[in-house]
Amino acid sequence: MQKRMMRGLSKVVGCFLLTSSNIIPILFLFSVRPILQTTTRNTLIVTVSGFGVSGMNSKFSTRQQFYRSRHVDSSARSFDSVHDFNAMKFSGSAVLTTRKTRSYRRTCGSRCLHMQASSSSLLTPTYPIRIAVMGGGNFGLAMGTICARQDYPTTILVRDESIADTINREHRHPRYMQGIELPTRLRATSDPNECLPDATYIIHAVPCQYSRGFLESVKDFIPSQTPILSVSKGIETSSMGFMADLIRDVLGEDRPLAFLSGPSFAREIVEGLGATAVVIASEDLDLARDLAALISDGRFKCFTSTDVIGVEIGGAVKNVIALGAGMCEGLGLGTNAMSGLVTRGCNEMRRLGLTFGARSSTIAGLSGVGDTFGTCFGPLSRNRQFGYRLGKGETMEEILASTSEVAEGVDTALAVVRLIETECRGYRLDLKYPILFGIARILEGKSTPLEGLEGLMNMPMQMENFDEGRIKVRRKEHKSDFEEKSDDR
Repeated sequence: MQKRMMRGLSKVVGCFLLTSSNIIPILFLFSVRPILQTTTRNTLIVTVSGFGVSGMNSKFSTRQQFYRSRHVDSSARSFDSVHDFNAMKFSGSAVLTTRKTRSYRRTCGSRCLHMQASSSSLLTPTYPIRIAVMGGGNFGLAMGTICARQDYPTTILVRDESIADTINREHRHPRYMQGIELPTRLRATSDPNECLPDATYIIHAVPCQYSRGFLESVKDFIPSQTPILSVSKGIETSSMGFMADLIRDVLGEDRPLAFLSGPSFAREIVEGLGATAVVIASEDLDLARDLAALISDGRFKCFTSTDVIGVEIGGAVKNVIALGAGMCEGLGLGTNAMSGLVTRGCNEMRRLGLTFGARSSTIAGLSGVGDTFGTCFGPLSRNRQFGYRLGKGETMEEILASTSEVAEGVDTALAVVRLIETECRGYRLDLKYPILFGIARILEGKSTPLEGLEGLMNMPMQMENFDEGRIKVRRKEHKSDFEEKSDDR
């Protein structure tokens, strides 16, 4: 009996589910015979666009588990088509699922196909995971390198075809990451149609101030439910919106989104130096976990969070604080001055985050204080170097003309002050955010770095945390699914 069952299941198996109003064909296009030979009990539970089908019980003897998940947009595919299953390494229970939902979900309740397979019996996916990275700058190259080193087919979308040719032929970038050879599995193209339509995940690495124009040019090539992981940081000067606001404005409200931030210099990531720890935040905790499992390895560790606004504020404001830290160093004011400025800057970051509904723990974590420390004290920081040159007496025009790399803190410093003036209420906001306002005044040419830093020392005496527990939230993000479930309990 068992042999006949194995012979039958080793071929393509088809069955139909009859519901009150639907007959749903379900196709299993993979061989299960090699796996059944190692099983004692068998379990089969499948989700097809919200309809559950249960079959035999199955439990596979294994030491390693694998997770597969592919979002299927029912508006583009019928039930008769072959569902696009993709493989994903995941240190949890293995899942195969197709679903008809407007948001990213790993499972639909308990209706999912759970399979545990040993490393010797990993099922070959119908289609492998494909990663597209939008933006060929330093961090785009770093994220592409992380994915390519884990054998995911990865393509970077760049603006110039000659740059793409250089990456493909010589495995190096002609301007960035000098002296570093890129993985051979990392490819590049200037044609969005070559990498975006069939991407399982898209990583957005275009600088904040250029993101809107870029996304407008490629939005027709991005499927409606493809998850996007944004690694860009900042506040758009034209709309005073964070990256979450900007991406939703261009690509739609229902887009599955996640945001990565933390102390992570691109060159150290590409070189594989030491270890890097970051956080991925999403309103859908399942998406954050899937992405963390996808790109984490022995040298790149991802934590997860649902506090999107907290991660975004930390990633934006830390660049402004780094400008001030660089000015301290350029003026030769010593370690005491720099440490005091960075600490008080983090206090203003916390105050701003709480005003927008962020969690204090997020600001104190990797995306807030952690990223601030790296950016303010790290030798590879572009924002710190920009501030250092200002402190040495160079003008903004001279600095901008001499570099091709973007210091996001320059535009963000001006945008964050406008955001505070618009969203925060109170008398003398410049006394609540003296560092952020002072750096903006220096960039606008209204004061010199020395005058600005001397002004901080001459401020009225006050308690270190005078507003503890009295901050009123002006803006809150939508609750995540995780938080809603917690409330229900």
